[in-house]
Amino acid sequence: MKRLVIIAMMSAFSAALPAISLREFLPSQPAETAVIVCPGGSYFWLGTHTEGDSVARSLNQAGIAAYVLKYRTGGIFSFVTHSRLLFRGHQHPMPLQDVQEAIQQVRQLRRYRRVGVMGFSAGGHLVLSAGVFGSGEQRPDFVASCYPVVTMSQPCVHKRSRRGLLGEWRKYSQTMRDSLSLERHVTADMPPVFLMNCVDDPVVDYHNSVLMDSALTLHQVPHRYVQYRTGGHGFGTTWSKTTPEASHWFDEFLNWLHKLVN
Repeated sequence: MKRLVIIAMMSAFSAALPAISLREFLPSQPAETAVIVCPGGSYFWLGTHTEGDSVARSLNQAGIAAYVLKYRTGGIFSFVTHSRLLFRGHQHPMPLQDVQEAIQQVRQLRRYRRVGVMGFSAGGHLVLSAGVFGSGEQRPDFVASCYPVVTMSQPCVHKRSRRGLLGEWRKYSQTMRDSLSLERHVTADMPPVFLMNCVDDPVVDYHNSVLMDSALTLHQVPHRYVQYRTGGHGFGTTWSKTTPEASHWFDEFLNWLHKLVN
């Protein structure tokens, strides 16, 4: 497989936005499908190795081009010090702006028939947000969301991700919580969704995915929800970090995608 190191792309819709960072991973043959990969990390950091580069290589092996996005997060310093009590730092809508810009820029390469997004944990929330709120060239053609954070207002909320996304003050705003609880904002024209999680997830309550599955079903959005009894959290396509049961998810995704595009 061929890998290019860094693509820095300037925002086309706001001069105030910094360049976004994408790492491009290309398969050995030209691809018709590209996937922008968004690692997790509670909107404070990015698990780029397990949920970024390794996933991109798995996509390449399936003949799919991959772009690992380094989107803006709160950062470890703000996680430890609560510095955003005084300084706004990185928080919503910055991550959403970054993934929307990445989608638009990959489309402008004009290499691909379709551009999708794949995210893990908080990155799963981010790619679902792209599907819920995106329009035009910033709207993905499909969404793959793995053991995602979904809600910001239900009892099963992942509180660290809520704080990472909303900051020290806005995390208390019910209006902000509801506005980014994605199960509340699904519409019938949302792109098709692949959803995966494990019941024994010790980090993000599996009911997050149940909420999204219910919302997608209610609005008749084409989707596939794969739920495993065991598997945990944070494994991406590194099979040594999960169970044999959950290691089938990537093949399930590829089968779903094949049916979607053919």
